[in-house]
Amino acid sequence: MPDELPHELITTALSVEKLDTLLFRSKTLSIPSRARGVFGGQVISLALVAATECVDKMFALHSLHCYFLLSASDAVPLLFYVEILRQGRTYTTLSVKAVQNGRIVFFLLGSFKIPEPGAREYALPMPRVPPPEDCINEEKYYERLLAGNTLTPNQRQHIEISLGDRRRSPIDIALTGVVPYTRGVAPDGTLQHMFWMRAKAIPKLEVSFQKCIIAYLSDLRFLSVVIEASGLKGYTSSAPPHEKLGMSSSLDHTIWFYSEDFDTSDWVLYVMNAVRAGQGRGVSEGRIYSRDGQLIAVTTQEGLIRPQKPTAPTKEADEVERARL
Repeated sequence: MPDELPHELITTALSVEKLDTLLFRSKTLSIPSRARGVFGGQVISLALVAATECVDKMFALHSLHCYFLLSASDAVPLLFYVEILRQGRTYTTLSVKAVQNGRIVFFLLGSFKIPEPGAREYALPMPRVPPPEDCINEEKYYERLLAGNTLTPNQRQHIEISLGDRRRSPIDIALTGVVPYTRGVAPDGTLQHMFWMRAKAIPKLEVSFQKCIIAYLSDLRFLSVVIEASGLKGYTSSAPPHEKLGMSSSLDHTIWFYSEDFDTSDWVLYVMNAVRAGQGRGVSEGRIYSRDGQLIAVTTQEGLIRPQKPTAPTKEADEVERARL
């Protein structure tokens, strides 16, 4: 594997072409390794870019709710159909449908409002973590693992693939403690993961686009905390199939924004908590803080979580088992 792979700029990943007043088309789409379709965070943020283009600049995004309906291919552009549902004096509501090959693959509701500076405020404080400069970058962590001799062939292949994804990603990730995550228990007793994240190699952009970047990174690693809480092991684990993760996929995603002044070219802290797992699904909730402790956004996501299916025994394995008995 080469030492350096060119990463995609977030401004490229979130570019859309305006075809009509309320119609947009994606320019580039990306499928992570081992994923069934285009990265969900990119689909959310592209839809949000399209929606933002259709709103008066005096209105600022304060919330979005979206559903992933089908996996999207990177072979055909996504078409984003925007509809203005309500235009009020202080609030505006829009919907965005992402369509591919004549089918709706994604649906978003977004609400924009005129900011209200000076309103009373409260926020959960940011957890105490080492500053990002004292944390190991995830790429460097993977490189350190590959330089050692403790990995099985399966683990080595898995980490090489993950390292390639990280190098190509427009988002940097730094690990806040016990690698590969800060695995701990939050004050309310829930399992918690924490990461520092930032957009690679961008200037400070206007806040409307910064929110699209937050939407992109808000889907990174989000299901991992509830997958771990469910007791399912990773793909490279030696656990039996019913204890290993077989499939995971985002079902829906929500973000509430509470800041109009932040910069994703600098590090933000993403705090993730497991809420509930069951019925083949799991819910994570998250909080995204600026470096100085300002709570920028609150997130939730429900995802599909399924264990691997047991492998049917081969004739040879069955004969060995019979002989053992």
